[in-house]
This record gives sequence, C-alpha cells and structure tokens, in this order.
Amino acid sequence: MKPILLQGHERSITQIKYNREGDLLFTVAKDPIVNVWYSVNGERLGTYMGHTGAVWCVDADWDTKHVLTGSADNSCRLWDCETGKQLALLKTNSAVRTCGFDFGGNIIMFSTDKQMGYQCFVSFFDLRDPSQIDNNEPYMKIPCNDSKITSAVWGPLGECIIAGHESGELNQYSAKSGDVLVNVKEHSRQINDIQLSRDMTMFVTASKDNTAKLFDSTTLEHQKTFRTERPVNSAALSPNYDHVVLGGGQEAMDVTTTSTRIGKFEARFFHLAFEEEFGRVKGHFGPINSVAFHPDGKSYSSGGEDGYVRIHYFDPQYFEFEFEA
Repeated sequence: MKPILLQGHERSITQIKYNREGDLLFTVAKDPIVNVWYSVNGERLGTYMGHTGAVWCVDADWDTKHVLTGSADNSCRLWDCETGKQLALLKTNSAVRTCGFDFGGNIIMFSTDKQMGYQCFVSFFDLRDPSQIDNNEPYMKIPCNDSKITSAVWGPLGECIIAGHESGELNQYSAKSGDVLVNVKEHSRQINDIQLSRDMTMFVTASKDNTAKLFDSTTLEHQKTFRTERPVNSAALSPNYDHVVLGGGQEAMDVTTTSTRIGKFEARFFHLAFEEEFGRVKGHFGPINSVAFHPDGKSYSSGGEDGYVRIHYFDPQYFEFEFEA
C-alpha cells in the first residue's frame, strides 16, 4: 500500500509522536511549527503557533487534552490540544531538548541543553499547582554536570525518568527525590532516542555508535543489540509483533555527497529476539530522524531530514520489503 505523505514542515523533522489512541500524529521540526494530523488519512487538523525557534520535542497527555512542546527558543510550552490555545509558557536559560507528561498527565518534565555557560537541568512541574507555572519555579530541578541529556522518557508508573546522555550513558532518576537510581553505559556515543514498549517493561535506545539496544526499564539491564553500519537516530518497538524499526542514515552534513542508496536512508526492521534484520523500506531522501509505531501496530510513521513525514501501513504478511542484492 502506498504510504501517506505529510508535507507540513519547511525544515527537517525532529520528532513525531502518536497520541495514546493513535488517531492523532504530532510532528515537530527545525522550524517553529507544531502540526497535528489525522493519522488515518493524513489530513492536517491544526497548527500550534507561538515558538520562534526549532522545536525539538513534543508529547501529548493520556487523554489528549494537552500538548507539550520544547524548543530552541529557550521555552517549553503547554497547549490546549483541541483549540490550539497556549496555556503556559515556561522560560529557560537554554534550549529545551526533551519533554514529557507523566502517566497521569499532571506532572511534566523537560531537560535543557548545556550551552552558553548554562549547565543541563531536568525540571519537574506539577500542573495542579498554578503558582509553579506563574512563578516559573519547578518543584524539583536535577543538575546534570557531566554530559547533557539528549533523550528522556518517563519510566513505569511515573516513579522515575530514564535519560540518555551525549556520552552514551543511561541514567534512571527518581521523580520524587531526584537521585540517580541506576547508571549504565552500554553505548559508546550519543544516545539519540529512547522509546518504551507498550507495557513499559522494556525500552529501546538509538545511538550514534551505529546500534540500537533493548533494555529492561526497571533495572536498565541490557537485553539485545541491533547493529547497522550507519548512525541510528530513532528506534521504536512494535506493540503487537516482535519487531523493532530503526531509522537513521549517514550524518546529515555528509548527505549532499552521496546517493540515497549509499546513504542508507531506509527504515530497517529487525526481529526483537533474534536481532536479525529482515527488511528495509525506502522512501526518504535523507536520514530518518524519528520513527514511531501506531498504537495498534498496523502502521508506522517516519520523519526525515527531507522535512517529510510518511505513514506506512504495515502488515508483515504482505508488506513489501526491499533487500539489497
């Protein structure tokens, strides 16, 4: 089946995210636009306007009432999903790299970059306390002195956050005390993306060291490794098959000198247990920056350096995979 092509951004995609039901797809890019699409047919439902710089991250809460975005304009913003109205503006000293709602949708966390003399922080706000938002004062702030956080997600039951660093380290921070609960270093280079499984028992990391790895989300114990010969920018776990999809490709700065075939810009499918690649799907004209499975597992989306988002309908029984001869 032909993929649905979403053209709503002028610059490269930074993150794509489905809501819990999967009827909406949120996309952000290195332009100030935040788009929301109807995932069934690719119709653009609306745009959240307000950012003035590249938007690095997006998240929707459990019942899709609110949307959270973080941007290089040194702000994290909370939006009303239905009306597009900006509900809160949280200003920071440096770019907001990751953001997310906890399981109940009441607490948000976001991390800021280490730049312009400011160190990396993870900030926690409770949305039930308006004074925190009005005063721009988080109830907890965790400093990260060594290496900045490049990707972070909430752990099971909202008790911790799992953060990947520029150095390749993985940390589990307590959401109550801010202490580091577990620290592991399985990657040798920057972790670009972390995505949880549907039941939150496992998560997959994507790294510049040309691998994606599977971990236990409670103990951070390393389970599996999926190897490629290009940096991996994003990885996602299928909700109903033993499949992992990897997106990546040659470094963006080198792309102009190579053809799409040499650059290896395909989405790559691996078996979760056997760690073997069983298929590739072409389409993008540059590296894939973000991939996401639909919550029902029947389609997946990919957003690339070319500024396009593609929704591929996916059934392993008659899905057309391409292999290199």
